[in-house]
Amino acid sequence: MKILETERLTLREFNADDAEFILVLVNNPTWLLYIGDRNIRNLDDARHYLVNGPIKSYYVNGFGLSLVSLKHDNTPIGMCGMIRRNGLEHADIGFALLPQYAGKGYAFEIASATMDYAKKKLGLEKVVAITSDDNAHSIKLLNKIGLHFERMVKLTDDNEELMLFTE
Repeated sequence: MKILETERLTLREFNADDAEFILVLVNNPTWLLYIGDRNIRNLDDARHYLVNGPIKSYYVNGFGLSLVSLKHDNTPIGMCGMIRRNGLEHADIGFALLPQYAGKGYAFEIASATMDYAKKKLGLEKVVAITSDDNAHSIKLLNKIGLHFERMVKLTDDNEELMLFTE
């Protein structure tokens, strides 16, 4: 199901057929460095991730991470969406693009539209975001979409400290 369109991009819900793309996305060096290894090594792992992650979230929360694709040819380039995480009071925005699509304004375009969607369509009063303190690109983007650093947080006892951004 299509969620929204921007000038150049489409955001739609993931389905199990997106497993091949997920396998590539979650194993690219940028994802592994800043988001972490999700132990997705084959198409079955990718389908499991989709079904038990984003797709389940659509039913449980009414939103989740979704597929970002180029509007003109439907090429998948990343994901963006709202996430409910244990340890955070409010839903947070998440995004990731394949490295070859970075630096073209796509992340800002889809993150801005997703923030607008979260407020106007989902009725979320407040949106937050988390990122590692060494992810300069995400920090810059979060500031650009209107979020600002509030404090460092740990979501679980074994997680690293992350920067929490709020409106």
